Amino acid sequence: MNPRADSAAADADDRRAVTGKRRIAFAAYTDEAGMPGLLVLLRSLVLTNPAVCEDFLVLHPGLPDAAFDAARRLHPRIVPYEAADRLDVFRVDAYDTVVALGPGTVVLGPLLPLLQLRTGVGAVPQPGSDGRRTLRDDGLLVIQRQDTDGTFPAGLADPERYGDAHGGDERVHRALGCEPGLLTPVDSRYDFLVGRLYDDTPVPDSTAVLRFADTDRAGYAPAYEARDRYELDDEAFRAAYCALSGPKHPELLLHHALPLPAGGNAPVGLVRQVADVLRQQGRYEEAVTLLTAAVDDRPDLPRCHETLGICLMALSRYEEAEAHLLLATVSPDFAARAYGQLARLAWLLGRTRDAHGYARDGLDADPTDANCRAWYARTRDRTPAPVAPAAAPAEQLAHVALFAEGQENAGDKVLPEAVRMCFDADTGPRRWHQQSVHRLVDEPVLEELNARRGVIVGGGGLFLPDTAPNSNSGWQWNIADGVLGRITAPLAVFAVGYNVFDGQRYRRDRFAASLRVLVERSAFFGLRNQGSVARVRELLPDDLRDRVRYQPCPTTVARHLDPDWTDPVRRDDTVLVNCAYDRANLRFGHDYGHFLAEMDAAVRAIGERAEVRYAAHMPADEKFVHDLRREHGTSLPVEPLYLRSNEQIRDLYRRTRLVIGMRGHAGMIPFGCGTPVISLVSHPKLAYFLTDIERPEWGVSVHDRALGARLAERATAVLEDHRAAVADVHGRQEHLWSVTRANLTGLHEIFGLPLPAPRIPGPRSAEGAHGLHLPDTRTK
Repeated sequence: MNPRADSAAADADDRRAVTGKRRIAFAAYTDEAGMPGLLVLLRSLVLTNPAVCEDFLVLHPGLPDAAFDAARRLHPRIVPYEAADRLDVFRVDAYDTVVALGPGTVVLGPLLPLLQLRTGVGAVPQPGSDGRRTLRDDGLLVIQRQDTDGTFPAGLADPERYGDAHGGDERVHRALGCEPGLLTPVDSRYDFLVGRLYDDTPVPDSTAVLRFADTDRAGYAPAYEARDRYELDDEAFRAAYCALSGPKHPELLLHHALPLPAGGNAPVGLVRQVADVLRQQGRYEEAVTLLTAAVDDRPDLPRCHETLGICLMALSRYEEAEAHLLLATVSPDFAARAYGQLARLAWLLGRTRDAHGYARDGLDADPTDANCRAWYARTRDRTPAPVAPAAAPAEQLAHVALFAEGQENAGDKVLPEAVRMCFDADTGPRRWHQQSVHRLVDEPVLEELNARRGVIVGGGGLFLPDTAPNSNSGWQWNIADGVLGRITAPLAVFAVGYNVFDGQRYRRDRFAASLRVLVERSAFFGLRNQGSVARVRELLPDDLRDRVRYQPCPTTVARHLDPDWTDPVRRDDTVLVNCAYDRANLRFGHDYGHFLAEMDAAVRAIGERAEVRYAAHMPADEKFVHDLRREHGTSLPVEPLYLRSNEQIRDLYRRTRLVIGMRGHAGMIPFGCGTPVISLVSHPKLAYFLTDIERPEWGVSVHDRALGARLAERATAVLEDHRAAVADVHGRQEHLWSVTRANLTGLHEIFGLPLPAPRIPGPRSAEGAHGLHLPDTRTK
């Protein structure tokens, strides 16, 4: 059986097979008599680790499903698993790491270090009666599935370090054996025997897991008092969890806080916490319902009004949202944040002057507020002097995209220009009408779109629910279905990606409905990788699926789009590294410390062959440089790409010898420039791209146990035979260009555009650029 089937997390977008993200579970074995002890264990785990929520496997000898009802009230991710005995936990193959807690245990402290173990089978060797260390089958086991054969491990103990491990239970002798190296020793605080606390010795403060075995209260009163704290009824347990300070896991908070007490009796702080979790999960209607009741006739709750305003914006109820955000500005502590949201709201509605005013008010409240400063810069009057008169609307193309400004993502600056280069050598405002994908498409905007010869939506990961949520479409284009259906200009969706993160939740119903209208209305519907094509087809009825086609991101064929392109004759002796930190919990899970250590090893090894520099696509990316220096003492020079022009970004990427990147465009842009890449896979889109070019080996999961060694090995291979690596990139690129060229032939016909003659890029010689021109195949 597959224990994941009963998991409460089954509604999340699960692509762990693509990203390599570890599947982790706790486990315990119980029969009917042991069920009260299991409930104590669950309460103690939740109350001492309130920010941890992994599947909890309950191994059992065949209990009826109703036997787990009490456990399900305590934990949202109970997974029953029928087993003959506790050691059947080694047969579970649905998880990469299983933390098996023994019967009669109670959790007293954080268990995060156990979740971060990556090798062998973790256990605490206990003192035996003869003075030698022994392993018992009722103790803690942290099992790495990769290191076992699916049945029992060949051995755990290293006799040279721990002596004979075969004392104790004969079943342990038979099951655990004595193969050296498999045991990962765990500190005794994670499996502390009550029997060591005779004569009423207090429980050490460092104890994380206390195990009761063959003892009674006499002489062990402090230990039993520690356990008795978790003998709670359901109501008291829920109240205890909700009253905890500090971070709480979203699933646990919702599981124990909902339903909130009727009649407005719930603490306001708890209501706001719950509403904020609902907001993060895209459950905006539920959040609005909770907060509306909480703030009724209460203008003195600015933080609640701020959250309510943000949720109303996500529901496209803009007038109500503005009213509540204005109420939030009355508090000096929240004024700047609220004004920043008001600036965004006004900008979404096309009220640029109001947005600028709100941003200015926010800076008056807090001159250091970065969000207000960014909106102030974005909305100030920067009308440039006209270089040339704009073409008539009927001669322009409308481009709906995410247009990065200021110190925003460098990839989002390069991408729109690359899209336009597919259609016109002139990528500026004379030939293009620019419409931000996030701004509401109202009647005036619809009229502007329909006045153009065509509308191009893309590229980029626009099929994403949470960057700028709206209820009009459920994805990034803020357009209602009815308005979308009234677009009369030819419409093309070009190189858009399904960008939902592994483990991310979103409301598929609204997105799927909008998607159907979009596909029906589009003359061309192309997605940037085959993974996105497959995911989107899953959401469409049969009669629309074949209309979804493959269109690579144009950044991956940059060498073929720029008529002035030349490949470098010489490259800098550098390797560029990039990391991403948005939605870090979804990218790294419990493995960030491991990732950082492995990257340090890789950087040091690669640094012996070339200078390693850091390419920051946005300021937040620089966290890697700071963490690496703080934790491991390794410093890297930074290339702030967010401050560079598009040409400077492409030039940097084409002059380096290798790029190791986590952002999608930290792989696609250098690849398009002809530079070898290795992807740090923390999002499915990176693996999808590498599959499309038939080079999956160019990717390494951020969760890979041997990440550092693999990166160093692959980087060394690229650097040692760089000419072959570059030739391989060029060869892979030819397929992408062939697909793009074929699609563009049809698109230029749809929009009534001449098809420009492309060129095959080559190096610049002493006489200048050279390249072979393909014949002009446009319709005469």
